Amino acid sequence: MSSNLISGFASDGIVTVNRVILKPEYTVENLEERVAELCENVKTYHSDTGFVGGFVMLNTGAISNEGSTVGQAVQSPLKGKEALIVTFWQTMEQHEESHRSPTFQPLFERVLDLCENGNEEIAYQMLWSGKAYDPKQAREARAAKERYLKSAA
Repeated sequence: MSSNLISGFASDGIVTVNRVILKPEYTVENLEERVAELCENVKTYHSDTGFVGGFVMLNTGAISNEGSTVGQAVQSPLKGKEALIVTFWQTMEQHEESHRSPTFQPLFERVLDLCENGNEEIAYQMLWSGKAYDPKQAREARAAKERYLKSAA
């Protein structure tokens, strides 16, 4: 079975997450440049040895008051300073091998130089992923739900 969200990502694949908190002397542009170099290296040297895909996201500062249960904060203090680097791999062993690559290590060190928090890369197993229904599928799903709710009552 494949993921519906990340094309080619197997249901038993590994997702790794690096959390970067920028040191005050560095900018988001510094992070973008160094992570772009690192990601290009991974795509070039590991697309055929376990790498499936990835993305990098930056903390916008927005906090969902509807989705948060820890108070009603107005804005995250890590706005524009915290980023997550998320990668998708066939296996943990293949991921670990990529980190031992001589072409990877120097670029990885350049990213780590930006980090106020050091680095801890945590591996996760995907439990669910999916994409939104198209408009027709959404209408059909709502209709089926209504039919089920009426028949269950």
